[in-house]
Amino acid sequence: MISLLALLNAQAQFKNIVLDTQDSVTRAPAEPSVAINLKNKDNIVAASILDKVYVTKDGGKTWTKTRLTSSMGVWGDPVVISDKKGNFYYFHLSDPTGKNWQSEEILDRIVCQKSTDGGESWSDGASIGYNHPKDQDKEWAVVDPNSGTIYTAWTQFDNYGSKDPDCKSNILFSESSNGLKWSAPIRLNQFSGDCVDDDKTVEGAIPAVGPNGQLYVAWSYDEKIYLDRSLNKGKNWLSRDIEIASQPGGWSIDIPGINRSNGMPVLICDNSESQYRGALYLNWSDQRNGPDDTDIWFIKSYNHGDTWSAPVRVNDDEKGKHQFLSWMAIDNATGVIYILYYDRRAYDDLNTDVYLAWSTDGGSSFHNKKISETPFAPDAEYFFGDYTNIAAHEGRIVPVWTRMDDGKTSIITAVIDQEELTGIPYKQRKRKKK
Repeated sequence: MISLLALLNAQAQFKNIVLDTQDSVTRAPAEPSVAINLKNKDNIVAASILDKVYVTKDGGKTWTKTRLTSSMGVWGDPVVISDKKGNFYYFHLSDPTGKNWQSEEILDRIVCQKSTDGGESWSDGASIGYNHPKDQDKEWAVVDPNSGTIYTAWTQFDNYGSKDPDCKSNILFSESSNGLKWSAPIRLNQFSGDCVDDDKTVEGAIPAVGPNGQLYVAWSYDEKIYLDRSLNKGKNWLSRDIEIASQPGGWSIDIPGINRSNGMPVLICDNSESQYRGALYLNWSDQRNGPDDTDIWFIKSYNHGDTWSAPVRVNDDEKGKHQFLSWMAIDNATGVIYILYYDRRAYDDLNTDVYLAWSTDGGSSFHNKKISETPFAPDAEYFFGDYTNIAAHEGRIVPVWTRMDDGKTSIITAVIDQEELTGIPYKQRKRKKK
């Protein structure tokens, strides 16, 4: 029986590890990303804006911090992923002149840098989607766990931030066999958005890969979430995007104390050997219950995205409080789904906790647990970042998030074992019939 163990674990608190704090030299850290080495789960690499890299090779006991460099510049939106060989890939925006917003060349491409030594050193980087003077922004990436092919999707702006109705935003997609050379990008979206960087911009593209190399990309646009897919490894895509969820209030959400907040979707595919293998999972936040009640939502599909389940509310509190900036991961060794998010259920002011939800039944139900040691109160005068992140592999869960104290940001993580969180010992699952 695990009921007593589960109860004890539910009361446990996980050690919060400070990876970085704001200083007077570099840009305030935010927008963290994290990946676990798929060959060695003690090796974890995290990142934050603009150019930070955090590495542990002992399961989180000790960490080193360095700054990434590239001849194409490093300008934020960090995304770190790992392949089955143990290589890491660090995606980010470009700043080739080093003059950032004073240069017309900023955001002229997406950059991918590769590490073959666990995050200690990195290649200079490969250029993806160079198309000056258009701007390339808000990328995400995924690795096919079987073939090792790497995929990335992002938004191309004709002119970032422009209110000109003739300026358009589109979702682009590229692939690579090794991270060193990338295919010419293709456009995925049926409907173009504007360039304002708001609800009517197509944004938040995130790719996912299925067990047989199926490709899926989801994004937000005009209070809806859309999906495009290829069932033949990218050779052909849909001519008409699938509208898979409504997003009342749009992806740009007003949260008191947060400089800006988004509810952009997170899409993953179940590659585990559980009975849910091949299922698509989508997570996002929106204000369908009112501007004072942001919630975290989850849906799933068993038929490649043709039809989806009714939305499940992930946060299990009473109505009327904000939950926001979620991210989702799956442990493909177990099939357990994890969702990280900020939560204000315990407060009537700006105080904010960090919660971790998990599901062991393919997303039909979720358990919630507070994992931050202390609350924090953000200040809307300062940039807080657009996302959190979480990775899970072989029973190890690594969430990473930003907190803000007195207007200064810091990057926090925790290294959590599945049994400590759920009360269920880690055991790699074998495939069953669904």
